[in-house]
Order: sequence, then structure tokens, then C-alpha cells
Amino acid sequence: MTPLERAARLPFWSGPVSPVPLSGGITNTNFRVRDGGRDYVVRIGDDNLVHGIVRSNELAVSRAAHAAGVSPEIVHAEPGALVMRFIEGRTLTPGDVRDDALLPRLVDLVAKAHREIPKHLRGPAAAFWVFHVVRDYGHTLREGASPRLPLLPDLLAAAEALERAVGPVEIVMGHNDLLAANFIDDGKRLWLIDWDYAGFNSPLFDLGGLASNSEVSPVQREAILAHYYGRPVSDELRYRAAAMTAASLLREAMWSMVSEIHSTLDFDYGAYTADYLARFEAAYAAVQDMS
Repeated sequence: MTPLERAARLPFWSGPVSPVPLSGGITNTNFRVRDGGRDYVVRIGDDNLVHGIVRSNELAVSRAAHAAGVSPEIVHAEPGALVMRFIEGRTLTPGDVRDDALLPRLVDLVAKAHREIPKHLRGPAAAFWVFHVVRDYGHTLREGASPRLPLLPDLLAAAEALERAVGPVEIVMGHNDLLAANFIDDGKRLWLIDWDYAGFNSPLFDLGGLASNSEVSPVQREAILAHYYGRPVSDELRYRAAAMTAASLLREAMWSMVSEIHSTLDFDYGAYTADYLARFEAAYAAVQDMS
């Protein structure tokens, strides 16, 4: 059964529906469905263990995120499928994230997710530690005979150095995939969607991912930290945040390397890997200059 057929046959629908594919997904297959005069988004995807995605965790955090007021309501779930209410709004772009007027609102939404979702989360909770993820990706790349294997020794050595630089951390409920496209602006408020990688983590990972994925300026990186923590940025925080930002870029590059050998989606993972590797190398060099 194709993802489209699977989306169309969910028992949640009141009658026949015609799912319309949504573009932009690079992990799941997504559709917009109109049923009973209302619009919904359907996400089709099973557990994806090479990326650490467990759908029961995604569902639990998605429900908690709705209860916390940061994400749309989940109206139906079954193995391999998630149905949520459609938000009529504009999906953000990296350029939007770099907007000085919008950026503080994005940081406020991320902070709300960090602090409020745990109050509503039920059941077992996942952790997302980027350095474990990177090491596990290394094993997956070796097992899959990735053509990127010659890069692994240097990348894993860099990860070890960055983990030392980050040091002890505060723990919050992280989104852990803060691409611009995971934010929606409905004209009145912002929403945060797609909790595939959610798990308890350092806030520095989300703040670094927000900055690095949308390539904000150095001044804006400083502003993100100052706004989130409500105080001027110390040299120590600046260094630890820079290390976690570099780690977020490394994780994204290695995520793409794994996707090169495992994903069946029509996406240019090779170009994505090259882009993030170059950005990681620049960020890692900057951290070394700070030490």
C-alpha cells in the first residue's frame, strides 16, 4: 500500500477522501485531507530506528505539545499514521527566522515548549543527546558501507572535543529539529510542529539548531541566547553554545549521510550532506579559535 493509499483509508474519515501531498518533508510523507468540512494533516511514517524515531514517543510529545499550547491537536493516531488539525498559515523560511522582529517570538515559543511540555507529558520519555546520536550514526554508516566512511575518524574526534566543550547541561524537553519549516505563522500566533526527534536535551541544542539551520548572523546568535536566558551572554555560555551549535550541524550532516544509504524519499541528500559538512567545518573551526 502506498503512503497516499494508506492516508486515504484511515478509519478516522467520515467518507471517501482525496489526500493531497504536501511538499517539504524529508523524513515523512505528509498529506492535506479535507473531511467533514475541516482540513487535516496526515503524517505517514513507521518507526525509523536508524534515525532514532519511535512513533509512540512522537505521539506522546505531540499530545503534550498541544496541551502546552505550542502545537496543533492530534485527532487520530494509529501505527504508521498521525492525523492533526490543519493550521491555516504560512510555513516559515530561513529568511523569516533571520527577521529581527520575528526572532524573539520564535525564541519565546521554543522556551515555552521547553518548559511547558514536560508538565503534560505522559508515559516513558525519550532523551536526545546529540553526541550519542552522532556516535550511533557512525555505527550505522559503517554497517551500511557508506561512501563517507573516510570522513568518520575526524568527525567522531571532533564530536568528542565538542562534547567536552559543552560540559554539564540543564535539561529541558527539546524539539531537536528546529528547521524553519517546522514553524507556522497563522497571522496571530506561531506554532511549532513535527516532534519526530523530541526528547529531553540541553536547551543549547535547540537554540543552536534554530541559529544554524537558518544561518542567522553572529549578532542574532548572541541575541537568541540573551533573550532565552534573560541576561547578557557570558564568555562561558558563548563558548558552550558555539560548541553545541557546531554539534547540531554535525548531527544534521551525519543524519543526511545515513539518509543517503537508507532513505527512499526523492531528495538530494548528497547536496544536503555537502552543505551541512561545509557549515559544520566552519563552525568547528570557530569553536577551536575560541578555546
